[in-house]
Amino acid sequence: MSNTATTELAREIMLEFARLTGLSPARAHPRRYLWMDAFAVCNYLEFYSQTNNKAHLDLALQLVDQVHHVLGKHRGDDPRQGWISGLDAQQGEEHPTVGGLRIGKQLNERKPNEPSDERLEWDQDGQYYHYLTKWMHALNCVSQDTGDPAYIRWAIELAKTAYAKFTFAPSYGDRKRMHWKMSIDLSYPLVPSMGQHDPLDGFVTYCELQAAAANYLDGSSYPALGHEIVDMARICQGIQLPTNDP
Repeated sequence: MSNTATTELAREIMLEFARLTGLSPARAHPRRYLWMDAFAVCNYLEFYSQTNNKAHLDLALQLVDQVHHVLGKHRGDDPRQGWISGLDAQQGEEHPTVGGLRIGKQLNERKPNEPSDERLEWDQDGQYYHYLTKWMHALNCVSQDTGDPAYIRWAIELAKTAYAKFTFAPSYGDRKRMHWKMSIDLSYPLVPSMGQHDPLDGFVTYCELQAAAANYLDGSSYPALGHEIVDMARICQGIQLPTNDP
């Protein structure tokens, strides 16, 4: 298959993805899943780069907006409403990532007083750190392609929130560690163990954001991630990174 045919097939797949998930045409209750959506944003941006067809850029921007308004807010089956950050409607629009973003799992999260079921946990909502870093990267790509600094600001706000809520200092005085999965509002851990590559993922992503933000003149609008980068590097020290998991 030629490169042109491969690109066209990929484009058709992504257009079908937009239709099936309720992105375009837009549905009242779209199906959003943060991991896949992060890659989808990057795909649409690449199609735009290759074709200069603004329709692909529009899909990327529409997807970012839809993710923020679906996964940045409480679920429809949750008694809580509005932005998961707790911000009011206007502030939430200005800072849609400051409370993190839901995974988008089919089932609602496990409540603090509910027993843990390892198999069921895979289908329950919450927040994953390594999903958030993928979204930070996607937002940075949008910012680079559009020249709009709002997206890098949202990425950095998400980075700071994720660092603050997922990292913790063990009571026995060892260096900081990370939770693998947090509740929707980031108030308690759902899976307290640490993902093997989450610290490295965070370190690399934060360095990416710090470098990208430096390209914008108004540095005062972008709080430095220096502290977070140093801390993530410390957490990485001594971690065994090789894995047999494909």
